Amino acid sequence: MTGFATIEYRKAGAVAYVSLNRPRSLNAYNLEMRDELYQVLLAITDDPDVGAAVLRGEGRAFCAGADLTEFGTAPSPVIARQVRRERDVWQAFLEVPVPMIAAVQGYCVGSGLEMALLCDLRIASEDAVFAMPEAGLGMIPAAGGTQTIPRHTGPAGAMDLLLTRRRVAAPEALELGLVGRVVPVGRLDHEARTLAEGLASAPREAVVFVKEAVRRGADLPLTDALELEARLAAGTMAVPEA
Repeated sequence: MTGFATIEYRKAGAVAYVSLNRPRSLNAYNLEMRDELYQVLLAITDDPDVGAAVLRGEGRAFCAGADLTEFGTAPSPVIARQVRRERDVWQAFLEVPVPMIAAVQGYCVGSGLEMALLCDLRIASEDAVFAMPEAGLGMIPAAGGTQTIPRHTGPAGAMDLLLTRRRVAAPEALELGLVGRVVPVGRLDHEARTLAEGLASAPREAVVFVKEAVRRGADLPLTDALELEARLAAGTMAVPEA
Protein backbone atom coordinates (compact mmCIF):
# COMPACT_ATOMS: atom_id res chain seq x y z
CA MET A 1 0.00 0.00 0.00
CA THR A 2 1.40 3.39 -1.00
CA GLY A 3 0.36 6.99 -1.33
CA PHE A 4 -0.25 7.78 2.34
CA ALA A 5 0.63 11.22 3.71
CA THR A 6 0.82 10.39 7.42
CA ILE A 7 1.55 6.65 7.49
CA GLU A 8 4.33 4.51 6.08
CA TYR A 9 3.37 0.88 5.53
CA ARG A 10 5.58 -1.93 4.31
CA LYS A 11 5.92 -5.69 4.61
CA ALA A 12 9.13 -7.62 5.10
CA GLY A 13 8.46 -11.32 4.88
CA ALA A 14 5.59 -12.11 7.23
CA VAL A 15 5.99 -8.90 9.29
CA ALA A 16 3.99 -5.72 8.63
CA TYR A 17 5.59 -2.42 9.65
CA VAL A 18 3.39 0.61 10.31
CA SER A 19 5.11 3.94 10.95
CA LEU A 20 3.31 7.08 12.11
CA ASN A 21 4.90 9.64 9.82
CA ARG A 22 4.35 13.23 10.95
CA PRO A 23 7.73 13.77 12.61
CA ARG A 24 7.57 17.58 12.51
CA SER A 25 4.51 17.46 14.78
CA LEU A 26 5.86 14.55 16.86
CA ASN A 27 3.44 12.27 15.02
CA ALA A 28 0.40 14.03 16.48
CA TYR A 29 -2.76 12.12 15.62
CA ASN A 30 -4.98 14.02 13.17
CA LEU A 31 -8.00 13.18 11.02
CA GLU A 32 -5.90 12.21 8.03
CA MET A 33 -3.81 9.85 10.13
CA ARG A 34 -7.00 8.32 11.51
CA ASP A 35 -8.30 7.54 8.02
CA GLU A 36 -4.99 6.18 6.76
CA LEU A 37 -4.31 4.10 9.86
CA TYR A 38 -7.78 2.59 9.58
CA GLN A 39 -7.03 1.48 6.01
CA VAL A 40 -3.71 -0.05 7.04
CA LEU A 41 -5.18 -1.96 9.99
CA LEU A 42 -7.87 -3.41 7.74
CA ALA A 43 -5.19 -4.45 5.23
CA ILE A 44 -3.24 -6.26 7.96
CA THR A 45 -6.39 -7.96 9.23
CA ASP A 46 -7.27 -9.20 5.74
CA ASP A 47 -3.76 -10.37 4.82
CA PRO A 48 -3.25 -14.08 5.57
CA ASP A 49 0.49 -13.75 4.90
CA VAL A 50 1.08 -11.38 7.85
CA GLY A 51 2.13 -13.15 11.03
CA ALA A 52 2.98 -10.12 13.19
CA ALA A 53 2.95 -6.32 12.99
CA VAL A 54 5.05 -3.49 14.41
CA LEU A 55 3.68 0.00 15.12
CA ARG A 56 6.29 2.73 15.50
CA GLY A 57 6.80 6.46 15.06
CA GLU A 58 9.19 8.35 12.81
CA GLY A 59 11.56 10.89 14.33
CA ARG A 60 11.74 11.81 18.01
CA ALA A 61 8.35 10.51 19.17
CA PHE A 62 5.99 7.58 18.99
CA CYS A 63 2.92 9.85 19.08
CA ALA A 64 2.44 13.09 21.02
CA GLY A 65 -1.34 12.69 21.17
CA ALA A 66 -4.15 14.38 19.29
CA ASP A 67 -3.29 17.29 17.00
CA LEU A 68 -4.76 20.22 18.93
CA THR A 69 -4.37 22.52 15.90
CA GLU A 70 -7.40 20.76 14.40
CA PHE A 71 -9.65 21.87 17.25
CA GLY A 72 -12.35 24.05 15.74
CA THR A 73 -11.77 22.69 12.24
CA ALA A 74 -13.00 19.12 12.81
CA PRO A 75 -16.53 18.08 11.79
CA SER A 76 -19.48 18.69 14.10
CA PRO A 77 -19.95 16.18 16.95
CA VAL A 78 -22.81 14.51 15.08
CA ILE A 79 -20.71 14.01 11.95
CA ALA A 80 -17.70 12.99 14.05
CA ARG A 81 -19.70 10.22 15.74
CA GLN A 82 -20.95 9.00 12.38
CA VAL A 83 -17.41 8.95 10.98
CA ARG A 84 -16.18 7.08 14.02
CA ARG A 85 -18.79 4.37 13.47
CA GLU A 86 -17.67 4.08 9.87
CA ARG A 87 -13.94 4.28 10.58
CA ASP A 88 -13.47 3.07 14.16
CA VAL A 89 -9.68 2.87 14.37
CA TRP A 90 -9.70 1.68 17.96
CA GLN A 91 -11.96 -1.28 17.17
CA ALA A 92 -9.80 -1.98 14.12
CA PHE A 93 -6.81 -2.39 16.45
CA LEU A 94 -8.71 -4.99 18.46
CA GLU A 95 -9.74 -6.92 15.36
CA VAL A 96 -6.19 -7.46 14.05
CA PRO A 97 -5.79 -11.22 14.50
CA VAL A 98 -1.99 -11.36 14.69
CA PRO A 99 0.21 -9.95 17.48
CA MET A 100 0.92 -6.22 17.25
CA ILE A 101 4.05 -4.76 18.82
CA ALA A 102 4.25 -1.09 19.79
CA ALA A 103 7.85 0.14 19.52
CA VAL A 104 7.82 3.31 21.61
CA GLN A 105 10.44 6.04 21.64
CA GLY A 106 10.25 9.63 22.83
CA TYR A 107 6.84 11.05 23.59
CA CYS A 108 3.96 8.60 23.97
CA VAL A 109 1.15 10.87 25.09
CA GLY A 110 -2.66 10.75 25.12
CA SER A 111 -3.85 9.00 21.97
CA GLY A 112 -0.31 7.71 21.49
CA LEU A 113 -0.41 5.79 24.77
CA GLU A 114 -3.91 4.58 23.99
CA MET A 115 -2.73 3.21 20.63
CA ALA A 116 0.21 1.49 22.29
CA LEU A 117 -2.07 -0.13 24.86
CA LEU A 118 -4.31 -1.48 22.09
CA CYS A 119 -1.29 -3.41 20.83
CA ASP A 120 -0.42 -6.77 22.34
CA LEU A 121 3.21 -6.15 23.25
CA ARG A 122 5.07 -2.93 24.03
CA ILE A 123 8.79 -2.24 23.88
CA ALA A 124 10.10 1.16 24.96
CA SER A 125 13.45 2.80 24.49
CA GLU A 126 15.08 4.38 27.52
CA ASP A 127 14.10 7.88 26.35
CA ALA A 128 10.36 7.13 26.19
CA VAL A 129 7.98 9.37 28.17
CA PHE A 130 4.33 8.53 28.86
CA ALA A 131 1.46 10.80 29.92
CA MET A 132 -2.32 11.22 29.74
CA PRO A 133 -3.05 14.99 29.80
CA GLU A 134 -6.72 14.94 28.76
CA ALA A 135 -8.26 15.79 32.15
CA GLY A 136 -6.20 18.98 32.29
CA LEU A 137 -7.69 20.00 28.94
CA GLY A 138 -11.25 19.49 30.15
CA MET A 139 -11.70 16.13 28.42
CA ILE A 140 -11.57 12.44 29.18
CA PRO A 141 -9.68 9.96 27.00
CA ALA A 142 -11.74 8.94 23.97
CA ALA A 143 -9.70 6.00 22.68
CA GLY A 144 -10.02 3.60 25.57
CA GLY A 145 -7.51 5.01 28.05
CA THR A 146 -9.84 4.84 31.05
CA GLN A 147 -10.33 1.13 30.32
CA THR A 148 -6.98 -0.09 28.98
CA ILE A 149 -4.72 1.65 31.50
CA PRO A 150 -6.28 0.04 34.61
CA ARG A 151 -6.04 -3.35 32.90
CA HIS A 152 -2.26 -2.91 32.98
CA THR A 153 -1.58 -0.77 36.05
CA GLY A 154 -4.54 -1.57 38.26
CA PRO A 155 -7.17 1.05 39.27
CA ALA A 156 -4.89 3.03 41.60
CA GLY A 157 -2.14 3.39 39.03
CA ALA A 158 -4.67 4.41 36.39
CA MET A 159 -6.19 7.08 38.63
CA ASP A 160 -2.72 8.46 39.28
CA LEU A 161 -1.87 8.72 35.59
CA LEU A 162 -5.25 9.99 34.43
CA LEU A 163 -5.92 12.54 37.16
CA THR A 164 -2.45 13.94 37.91
CA ARG A 165 -1.42 14.00 34.20
CA ARG A 166 2.17 13.49 35.32
CA ARG A 167 4.89 12.26 32.99
CA VAL A 168 6.20 8.74 33.46
CA ALA A 169 9.67 7.75 32.30
CA ALA A 170 10.40 4.38 30.73
CA PRO A 171 11.70 2.62 33.88
CA GLU A 172 8.56 3.51 35.84
CA ALA A 173 6.37 2.57 32.86
CA LEU A 174 7.96 -0.88 33.05
CA GLU A 175 7.22 -1.12 36.78
CA LEU A 176 3.61 -0.03 36.23
CA GLY A 177 3.05 -2.57 33.46
CA LEU A 178 2.53 -0.06 30.66
CA VAL A 179 5.39 -1.69 28.72
CA GLY A 180 6.87 -5.17 28.79
CA ARG A 181 10.51 -4.28 28.30
CA VAL A 182 12.86 -1.30 28.03
CA VAL A 183 15.84 -1.29 25.68
CA PRO A 184 18.72 1.13 25.05
CA VAL A 185 18.18 4.05 22.71
CA GLY A 186 19.20 2.96 19.23
CA ARG A 187 18.23 -0.68 19.82
CA LEU A 188 14.46 -0.25 19.67
CA ASP A 189 13.85 -1.05 16.01
CA HIS A 190 16.20 -4.02 16.14
CA GLU A 191 14.52 -5.48 19.21
CA ALA A 192 11.04 -4.94 17.77
CA ARG A 193 12.03 -6.52 14.47
CA THR A 194 13.61 -9.53 16.18
CA LEU A 195 10.52 -10.06 18.33
CA ALA A 196 8.16 -9.69 15.36
CA GLU A 197 10.12 -12.08 13.19
CA GLY A 198 10.10 -14.65 15.99
CA LEU A 199 6.33 -14.35 16.38
CA ALA A 200 5.78 -14.54 12.64
CA SER A 201 7.89 -17.70 12.38
CA ALA A 202 5.54 -19.64 14.68
CA PRO A 203 2.49 -21.48 13.30
CA ARG A 204 0.07 -18.64 12.52
CA GLU A 205 -3.09 -20.43 13.67
CA ALA A 206 -1.67 -21.15 17.12
CA VAL A 207 -0.48 -17.58 17.60
CA VAL A 208 -3.82 -16.16 16.47
CA PHE A 209 -5.74 -18.48 18.81
CA VAL A 210 -3.51 -17.63 21.80
CA LYS A 211 -4.16 -13.94 21.21
CA GLU A 212 -7.90 -14.54 20.89
CA ALA A 213 -8.00 -16.64 24.06
CA VAL A 214 -6.20 -14.02 26.14
CA ARG A 215 -8.08 -11.02 24.73
CA ARG A 216 -11.58 -12.50 24.92
CA GLY A 217 -10.98 -14.52 28.06
CA ALA A 218 -9.91 -11.50 30.09
CA ASP A 219 -13.50 -10.23 30.11
CA LEU A 220 -15.14 -13.58 30.86
CA PRO A 221 -15.73 -15.50 34.10
CA LEU A 222 -13.01 -18.13 34.56
CA THR A 223 -15.31 -21.05 33.73
CA ASP A 224 -16.36 -19.44 30.45
CA ALA A 225 -12.77 -18.47 29.67
CA LEU A 226 -11.61 -22.05 30.14
CA GLU A 227 -14.35 -23.24 27.80
CA LEU A 228 -13.18 -20.67 25.23
CA GLU A 229 -9.62 -21.96 25.56
CA ALA A 230 -10.78 -25.56 25.10
CA ARG A 231 -12.74 -24.67 21.95
CA LEU A 232 -9.78 -22.84 20.46
CA ALA A 233 -7.39 -25.62 21.40
CA ALA A 234 -9.63 -28.12 19.63
CA GLY A 235 -9.31 -26.03 16.49
CA THR A 236 -5.54 -26.37 16.32
CA MET A 237 -3.64 -29.41 15.16
CA ALA A 238 -2.81 -31.87 17.93
CA VAL A 239 0.83 -31.72 18.99
CA PRO A 240 2.43 -34.84 20.48
CA GLU A 241 3.31 -34.49 24.15
CA ALA A 242 7.00 -34.24 24.99
